[in-house]
Amino acid sequence: MTIETKARIGEFFLESVEAACKNQRVDASQVAQAYVAGLLEDFVRPDAHGTLRETLDRSLTLVLDEAMQLAPGERFERLKGLGDGTLYVSGFFGEHLERRGVDDGFVASIGGYAYRSAASMLRPGAAAGSGFGDLFRELAERFAVLVEVIAEIAERTTLASRSPAGTLRLYEKWLRTGNERLGRELAAHGLAPLKPGLA
Repeated sequence: MTIETKARIGEFFLESVEAACKNQRVDASQVAQAYVAGLLEDFVRPDAHGTLRETLDRSLTLVLDEAMQLAPGERFERLKGLGDGTLYVSGFFGEHLERRGVDDGFVASIGGYAYRSAASMLRPGAAAGSGFGDLFRELAERFAVLVEVIAEIAERTTLASRSPAGTLRLYEKWLRTGNERLGRELAAHGLAPLKPGLA
């Protein structure tokens, strides 16, 4: 008996992205949703740890600067990788970035810039880049909301979010940010969050 995990993982992530977009009323194209699902599937693989390490451990501005100095073919791949890495890390490891004092707006600006720069390298209508310029522009424009889509998937799939300590962390983050998605997650845990002084 063989289990076809690749197809099932891909389907799982696509369904998860579609559900999170619907839940958050995010108007993302089917192509962008499929790209984000593919990104999540790619980062499940152990060989993606190098990209994650670079995004988590290195200065994003240095990584961006290095990418901009490369020849066009390599530059495109590094910019795309930087966009992908920051999108994934911001969604799945946003708390890690917060604890390190990294502003999520700063990360979104780096990731969005990387995607915009990658999009500008693709000629409209070129066979290799046909439609991908539009995709990367959409990823750049909707970077912050796509981070929230990934964060919702992370919350739903990690066991830590189901523990009392995980629920407390959700509440504390909701208090700091007022994020609607976090409020919905708390409601799913049976809590009706109120800001202090509003009771």
